[in-house]
Amino acid sequence: MKVLWLVKGLGPGGAERLLVAAAATHDRDAFSFEVAYLLAWKNHLVEDLEALGMPTRCFDVRDERDLRWAHRLRERLRSDPVDVLHAHSPYPAGIARLVVRTLPRRIRPRLVYTLHNTFPSFSAPTRILNGLTYPLDDADVAVSKEVHETIWPRLRSRTEVVVHGVRLDQVRAEAVQRVDVRADLGIGPDEIVAGTIANFRRQKDYPNLLRAAALLARRDVPVRIVAVGQGPLEAETRRLHASLGLGDRVLLLGHREDAVRVLGACDLFTLASDNEGLPVALMEALALGLPVAMTAVGGVPEAITDGVEGRLVPPSNPDALAGAIEELVCDPVLRARMAAAARIRGQRFDITIAVARIEAIYREVVAR
Repeated sequence: MKVLWLVKGLGPGGAERLLVAAAATHDRDAFSFEVAYLLAWKNHLVEDLEALGMPTRCFDVRDERDLRWAHRLRERLRSDPVDVLHAHSPYPAGIARLVVRTLPRRIRPRLVYTLHNTFPSFSAPTRILNGLTYPLDDADVAVSKEVHETIWPRLRSRTEVVVHGVRLDQVRAEAVQRVDVRADLGIGPDEIVAGTIANFRRQKDYPNLLRAAALLARRDVPVRIVAVGQGPLEAETRRLHASLGLGDRVLLLGHREDAVRVLGACDLFTLASDNEGLPVALMEALALGLPVAMTAVGGVPEAITDGVEGRLVPPSNPDALAGAIEELVCDPVLRARMAAAARIRGQRFDITIAVARIEAIYREVVAR
């Protein structure tokens, strides 16, 4: 069965990293895959996918609103038909549905769409386009119950929740390099480190995290924060970091190919987002057995029970986030107990479970 994945870009974001994990897990005897992406400058994960035997194709536009990509998608589907077109980005999904309807019926692929973020997180035009064309799909998937609940009510019943995951063994293997990573970053073996993987975007709310870090500094809490990420708000974030005088208490590492390796050198995980689907970085942190201090947004409360695997706090509240981090830093017994619970909880996020269900969906829609 031939499957074409369609995504806006292959940058180092959570949804894109899910594709890499899934690519390494799918049954290649039963399915062949190709990945198409729109934005040529978002190509960070192309090498990873192609190393896994997943050919990639770029429709080569600077902005998704440049609809030349839609013509290129149509030509791709017409010249080499596929059985399933699986979209992973809302705006490309909306346009692709219309493109598919222009093809002769005999070569139209079945349409599958995965919703990785909440409906309100999309811009109004994207939300409207996606919602109006959504019924053209053959199957729809949401990555968490919370994401599912934000879909327009008339569309919810046709959408299945499939909790995605990570490659547990691969993620856990990164922890063995803890000592080397700390040495490379100039962090002592006994320092307590809170790690985060989050791109510099509005939804990740770095001002919340940095202001929480400033509060921790004023309280003289012995913790350092290490952040891996890149994105359009990087310069703005670094200016705020400087204005708060955080120095090396918060290390903004930028983009790192070894983001999970860095996370494996940490003692706890934090995330300050104001909205989420179900963060891949959270699943990786649980797989590593890291206790969590983060905002209770999106699908996060489905993955974390407050007081068991970590502490959940309201969004946009630096004092609450600082308090959650401080509690984990200053109570080693609590931190160890929550770390053990996190590792157990991490078992739930084995990518093989989600991949098996997605493959079943492909078979179901093609058989109709």
